[in-house]
Amino acid sequence: MDYKQMTAPCGIDCFNCAVYHAGENEKLRNRVAGNLGVAPEKAVCKGCRNENGTVACLNMTEPCQVYQCIQKKNLQFCFECSDFPCDHLHPYADQASNRPHNTKVFNSCLIKKMGLHSWAETKAKKVRDTYFKAGFKL
Repeated sequence: MDYKQMTAPCGIDCFNCAVYHAGENEKLRNRVAGNLGVAPEKAVCKGCRNENGTVACLNMTEPCQVYQCIQKKNLQFCFECSDFPCDHLHPYADQASNRPHNTKVFNSCLIKKMGLHSWAETKAKKVRDTYFKAGFKL
């Protein structure tokens, strides 16, 4: 697995995303399509970098602001930027329970601290599982 290619510049782990895995699994693709309200053939994604910063199943026609920013600054990841974290990584409440976008800064910090490969192999799935399945802790 090419973790650099399959990790979005913002820190989202595309390699653990159901929409990415839906490309290989018809049953999952149908479930994802139902959840997103799109046709099954649109319920797939090859990862942020492979899609040039767009996600077709979300009807994106332009790359997201994060992708445009790292391209302009010639960076690989947001944490490499002197402006990190910036408002491009702001967590939003809309669909937060359905999409892992609120994990961007946390994942980015972990990638910077642990290194991409170590994070991808040992921590990324745990972060995603905690975000979607664990209870809130103080």
